[in-house]
Amino acid sequence: MSEQYKIAGYITAYENPTAVIDCINAITCQSLPVEKLLIVDNSSTKPLLHLTNQENILIKFHPENIGIGAGLTWAIAWAIKQGYDFLWAFDQDSVPEYNCLEILLEVYKKFSSNKYKIGITAPTPIDSRNNKIVQGAVFKKDSFRGYGSESLTNPYDCDAPITSGSLISIAAAKTIPPPRSDLFIDGIDLDYGLRLKQAGYHNLIVPNAFMKHNFGEPLKIKFINKEIIIQKYSALRHYYICRNHTYLETNYAQGVYKFISVLRRVKYLIYTIIKIIVFDPKNKFFKMWGCLIGTFHGLIGKLGKTWN
Repeated sequence: MSEQYKIAGYITAYENPTAVIDCINAITCQSLPVEKLLIVDNSSTKPLLHLTNQENILIKFHPENIGIGAGLTWAIAWAIKQGYDFLWAFDQDSVPEYNCLEILLEVYKKFSSNKYKIGITAPTPIDSRNNKIVQGAVFKKDSFRGYGSESLTNPYDCDAPITSGSLISIAAAKTIPPPRSDLFIDGIDLDYGLRLKQAGYHNLIVPNAFMKHNFGEPLKIKFINKEIIIQKYSALRHYYICRNHTYLETNYAQGVYKFISVLRRVKYLIYTIIKIIVFDPKNKFFKMWGCLIGTFHGLIGKLGKTWN
């Protein structure tokens, strides 16, 4: 199978060389290894400089931080130019199991046909800190919602798997515009996956292809005798989450659902601010401001690498 497909790996790196090395090792030690590994390092210094002498690794340094969207766009363009069949994309904080790529390719080969075109084949991401599955998403009328499957073996279709671990078909990538760099670091997977679906492709998540993934900063709390998990984020991350989700959901919603989508985003804003006030002890004001200004920018369509 490895002789039939030409596969490049890709990692977006940022200020965590230890995590990047773990991800690199997991990719290069696959039962079916990739031919080339691309890395966009957005770190302010160059902690991966020592890897530039390795033949199978290509690193582009961007200390100005071009974000996930622009990095992924470059990697896809490179893979197209070099004649690759797939790009296996990762965030730095993911570690696929040793046979993950092999399983993804088996599923692609089994299901892909002229009548059933596959855009992305993705593993099941498991948050290594709480053993919870990080779900893909579907867009339902006014919002993106988490989507999973009870099957332990059957691949299932969704609108958007998370970026990390996504095996992107280059044939599919050629037919739609690249990932949006103006989203910068959040929601790129939601937009790109949904655009693939709208172009007639299927995005499959494979239950028995596993990947460990650090998702946010989970905090376990007791609320009305129930244990719930709250994700803690920096002020900047709150900004991009609120901005990009507000922008994408209110723009993908149609008719009366646009108004409902706005109400949902306001509800999310209020709920998130309450969580920050009650459960997050650090930088409360800046985090609340990030949520507020992010939601406003999303509503007026102000995107890019900014929160001013």
